[in-house]
Amino acid sequence: MFAKFDVENSGGRHSPTIIRYEADELHRMRGGKLLDEYFPEGTVMYRDGVAGWEEAVDVVTAPLVDLGRIKPSYVEAIKASIRKPGGTYIDLGQGIAMAHARPEAGVVTTSLSVLKVGKPFLLADSQDHPISTFFCLAAQDSNSHLNLMQSLATFLSDGKNQERLGKAANVEELRTILKEER
Repeated sequence: MFAKFDVENSGGRHSPTIIRYEADELHRMRGGKLLDEYFPEGTVMYRDGVAGWEEAVDVVTAPLVDLGRIKPSYVEAIKASIRKPGGTYIDLGQGIAMAHARPEAGVVTTSLSVLKVGKPFLLADSQDHPISTFFCLAAQDSNSHLNLMQSLATFLSDGKNQERLGKAANVEELRTILKEER
């Protein structure tokens, strides 16, 4: 289950790899998932650019709709939320935004998708909100929402991860960043 580690003979230091392995196993034992496990096949995307924020919403949600993880009504709820005054609250800073809506708007299965664009688009057409990394969060219920938000918040609160996302130039680089998020 856990890798054994002899602290006494190691000078009191844990290997970061072993600590990460044990933390991952403990997280899974508690029913949690690692961040990269929330991204189904085909939901990590890169494009040079998009025509605007509505196209970005369509692109980031399309694989989740195609896989039956969200309904088209969820996409429309996201757009309606962004159009409302204050809809740019999904801008997390550093060119990163997280599109989402209420679960009852059409979430079938908890999952994530992400779109990285080479040329930032303006969220809600606002010059104050240029976005280059656009996540779509779809949580089936409040427990899933909390687990997913915790995983994503932990990942995004790390300045190195923000920097790496900003520099990612293709799907393979994005996948690597998401797999190494711990």
